[in-house]
Amino acid sequence: MFVLISYDITNDRVRYRLARLLKDYGKRVQRSVFEANLGENRLARLRQRLGAVPLEDDDSIRVYRLCKDCLKTVQIWGSGEVTRKADVYIL
Repeated sequence: MFVLISYDITNDRVRYRLARLLKDYGKRVQRSVFEANLGENRLARLRQRLGAVPLEDDDSIRVYRLCKDCLKTVQIWGSGEVTRKADVYIL
């Protein structure tokens, strides 16, 4: 499934660690926004790891699941494209 993860974190160290964590799951499309194609197990693991992030009162992390039909309606102005599943090559 396709997920969009966004965050607003005030602490630089926590924000940096969160960005590094999210790079293991998806592609950064803006400074604090990632897109990812994840199976149920990887999404569950990501949610578990996000739940352990130390948040301050004004911090937030959001995960949006987008259905296939919703994904077709995504519009982008400027540079970039919607993240697609990675091609897999077996040699």
